[in-house]
Amino acid sequence: METFKAVVTNWFFWGFVLGFTFCVLSIVAHWKTKGELKRLKGHLSDKLEIEAEKLAEMKAKLDSLKQENENLRIKINSGRVQNDTTALERELEIYARAEKAMVLNAPGFAQAWEKAKEGALTEIEAEESGKSLPRRLFKRFFSRGGSSVDAEVIEALPAESSNRKSTSAPQA
Repeated sequence: METFKAVVTNWFFWGFVLGFTFCVLSIVAHWKTKGELKRLKGHLSDKLEIEAEKLAEMKAKLDSLKQENENLRIKINSGRVQNDTTALERELEIYARAEKAMVLNAPGFAQAWEKAKEGALTEIEAEESGKSLPRRLFKRFFSRGGSSVDAEVIEALPAESSNRKSTSAPQA
């Protein structure tokens, strides 16, 4: 027992025990750190795999959108032979020539057509000057199955056709 007491009271023994304890604790901490590092590496590799999949998916989608954009651009450019103003001018010229031909060739058409154009012109000028509200807005809200303008046109048609028959009969 005396040896034990001598060993326990020796400073070298306490240094050895203390060093051994620190060594064991550092080995345990190293194992924990190593396990944590392995876990974090797993998380990082999973995250990188997910990001790589998403990046590849986004690149594929971007390529398909670029291809679709190019196809649409080609379609638009091939469909755009004329610009809008020239197309509208051409359409207007067609209508003007057709109107002139109808005025010259249809005896009962000219008077009705001129009256309708004058009426439409005065309505549009009144709407543009602010004296009346636009009819196209109220036509939607207050029409019952058919607008009053349609009824007036339908009522006016038999009168025009009888005028045409009476005027066309003497000429023939």
